[in-house]
Amino acid sequence: MLRFIHAADVHLDSPLKGLEKYPGAPVDEIRGATRRALDNLIDLAIARKVDFVLIAGDLYDGDWKDHNTGLYFVNRMHRLREAGIPVVLISGNHDAANKMTRSLQLPDNVEMLPAGKPGSAKLSRFADLGVAIHGQSFEKAGEFGNLARGYPSKKSGLFNIGLLHTSLDGAEGHEPYAPCTIDDLRQKGYDYWALGHVHNRQICFADPHIVFPGNIQGRHIRENGAKGCYVVTVDAQSTCHLDFVPLDVFRWEICVVDIGQTRQPPEILDRFAIELERLASLHDGVPLAVRIVVTGAAATHEALRADQVRWSNELRASVFSSSSRQVWIEKIKWQTTPRQESGEITDQAGPVGTLQAILEELRNDPAELAGLAEELGDLQRKLPDELTHGEDAMAFNNPDLLRHWLDEVEPLLMSRLREGAGR
Repeated sequence: MLRFIHAADVHLDSPLKGLEKYPGAPVDEIRGATRRALDNLIDLAIARKVDFVLIAGDLYDGDWKDHNTGLYFVNRMHRLREAGIPVVLISGNHDAANKMTRSLQLPDNVEMLPAGKPGSAKLSRFADLGVAIHGQSFEKAGEFGNLARGYPSKKSGLFNIGLLHTSLDGAEGHEPYAPCTIDDLRQKGYDYWALGHVHNRQICFADPHIVFPGNIQGRHIRENGAKGCYVVTVDAQSTCHLDFVPLDVFRWEICVVDIGQTRQPPEILDRFAIELERLASLHDGVPLAVRIVVTGAAATHEALRADQVRWSNELRASVFSSSSRQVWIEKIKWQTTPRQESGEITDQAGPVGTLQAILEELRNDPAELAGLAEELGDLQRKLPDELTHGEDAMAFNNPDLLRHWLDEVEPLLMSRLREGAGR
């Protein structure tokens, strides 16, 4: 029987993003999360007495700011050396040969496969185990050629593993590095393909196993859910049995709160509490950074969106009274829509109806949206860089974003108009 760990995308010392400005967030824990996840990987390898460890690229997150990142990794590899566990790794786009100006000598139980051309692991331990491990490190960050086609032929009589950092034939949110197809990999005749680069774990094929383990520690909200590695056990018939083991010490999740049946704004807090408790129970005490997404066609839509700052802060405050103490709010996104009650009539000729008609025309007329974007152009040019780049960039030339902002502002305007009419 053979047992090994397949991990990838450690991104050692990469910062976690999204909570730094939130009062009370465990900033120090967040900063050290990738190191602690690596520690969990080392502990797992020793506890399971694995025969070897594979790391399929992006061990680092680019060149080190100082040697402490490299020293930390070398120190942990010495723990595996003492346990008699070898490690084989390749570099990926984040730690390609041309990006790493610093380096440290690795312990003799660690082998980095070559860049520029494919190679096979040479440590004598693998011959004793009846294993052949083939792979190629990235020579440069932008590796856009099909590296898999150049991998060596399988070695007869051995359990052959391919170690590859790749996007396969495309993965959302990932650059198309070292592209290839599942057929390209199957044609090599290997018994297992240990892939890296895609941060969401997936078993792409089962015969042979072609596997992305995902990264070992989520770093932002787009890397949500449990993160870890696969422990692969190979039986006497060379059949692989995969066991996913979480390694992360801090987790990101999305909490969807549907307020479709609410009648009064405070009911949103009850809905959130229920969803949060359900979500926290799934993660067995791991600290969570949560993005709240409020959805639903609701009678409370206008009241909530007209006072959105207040209700956003009410949601944040409600976490403190929750039994789930290890939870922090990363962001709150409002995606509700109005629901017209039976018998409710809008005065189309009055100011409310007129405003609704104007906003509806803006939303649905590309020419009107383009005119609005042009009028806002001067404002965009005056905005600081932090507001014009990143996930929530203010791009006034984006029609979908303009429609979203119109949806955001409509409840506030309607509420103010109705308040004025009632005076």
